[in-house]
Amino acid sequence: MSKRDYYEVLGVQKGASKDEIKKAYRKLALKYHPDRNPDDADAEAKFKEASEAAEILLDENKKARYDQFGHAGVDGQSGFGAGGFGAGGDFGDLGDIFGDIFGDILGGGRRRGGGRRSRGRPGNDLQMAVSISFEEAAFGIEKNISVNRFATCGTCDGSGSKSGKLTTCGTCQGVGEVRRQQGFFTVASTCPTCSGTGQVVSDPCDFCRGEGRTRKKTDLSVKIPPGIDHGQRLKLSGEGDSGSMGGMNGDLYVVVDVKEHDIFEREGQDVHCIVPISFSQAALGSEIEVPTLDGKVQVSIPEGTQSGKKMRLKGKGIQRLGGYGVGDQILTIHVETPTKLSAQQKDLFEQLSQLEEQGACNPMSRGFFDKVRDLFQ
Repeated sequence: MSKRDYYEVLGVQKGASKDEIKKAYRKLALKYHPDRNPDDADAEAKFKEASEAAEILLDENKKARYDQFGHAGVDGQSGFGAGGFGAGGDFGDLGDIFGDIFGDILGGGRRRGGGRRSRGRPGNDLQMAVSISFEEAAFGIEKNISVNRFATCGTCDGSGSKSGKLTTCGTCQGVGEVRRQQGFFTVASTCPTCSGTGQVVSDPCDFCRGEGRTRKKTDLSVKIPPGIDHGQRLKLSGEGDSGSMGGMNGDLYVVVDVKEHDIFEREGQDVHCIVPISFSQAALGSEIEVPTLDGKVQVSIPEGTQSGKKMRLKGKGIQRLGGYGVGDQILTIHVETPTKLSAQQKDLFEQLSQLEEQGACNPMSRGFFDKVRDLFQ
C-alpha cells in the first residue's frame, strides 16, 4: 500500500511553518495516542503515520529531500518505519512534542533539556488591593502596605533541613523523574517523592517542618506613579511568596482602588466638574472661583451663559501615566433655579417676568414657541 503525502497526513499546506506542523501533529497525536485508544489498531496506525510525517517535515534536511523527491528521497530516514519508534535516533523538535503530549495524557509536566531538575520551586504570585484618594492618583504617592506571604525560613536558611543537608531521593535516585512503560513507549514523569528535585529532606527543620519557608507579615513601600487610574495594577518583582528550597520568589501585584471624589470625575486624562451659578450670574456675567487639582482659580462667566455650557481649563487635568502631557479640566455650567424666595425676590421676579413678555431677552424660548405655533397652524 502506497504512503499518503506527509502534508496531507498532517492537514497542512506544503509551505507550512515549523510551528504550524508542530501544532497539527500535536492535535493528531493527542487524538490517536494509543493510551487514549487502547486496543484500537486503526488509531495506533494513524498515530504512527502522523508521527512519521512530522518527524520528516520537522527536519530541514529530510524535508528538503522529501519536497524534491517525495517518499523516495526519505525512505529509511524515519524512526517510525520497520524499526519501530526510536529506530531513527534523535528526534529533535519531535521529541519535545512527545514530552508535552505525555505530560497532557499522564497529567504530569515535562521539563526540557534533560538531566536533574533544579532543587528550587518558584513561589506563587500574590495580589492585593491598595486604596488611594483621587488626588493621590493624580499626583502619585508612596504607600506602606503589609503583605502576609511565605518567606524563607530563618532557622534552616530555606533548606528545610536541620543540618542544612539534603539526601538523594531513593525513588528516582536523584534524577527527578521516574520511567514507566505506556503501550510501546517508555514514559518519564515527575518523581512523586521529591517532586522532581532529585533530593529529599531526611531531618526536617522543626520550625518550617521541612518546607524551607514560613508565613510572615512583611511591610513594604510601594511607589504609586502620578496618573494611575482605578483598577490598574503595579508589579513588584520578587515580592510574592518565597520559593521553596532556593527557588525564585513570586511577584506581588498591587491593584489600585481610587476613591470617588465629592467634586471631580475622571475621564481619561481630563477632570470633569459641575459648577453651579445663579440666574443673575448667568444673565449678567460674573467672575467666579472654581476648584482644580492645583487649587482655586478665577473663571470669567460671560453674560448670557446657558445651563450646560462647557468651559475648558487647559493643563488642569491629570498627567499621562508613564509619559508626557497633562489633560484638561472641563467645567459644566449649571444655572441653578432658586427654590425658596423672599417676598422681595418674588416681586422682582414678577417684574422680570413682565419685562420678558415685552422684550426678546429669551431668544431660545421665543424660537421654540414660534416653531410650535407654526406646527399646529
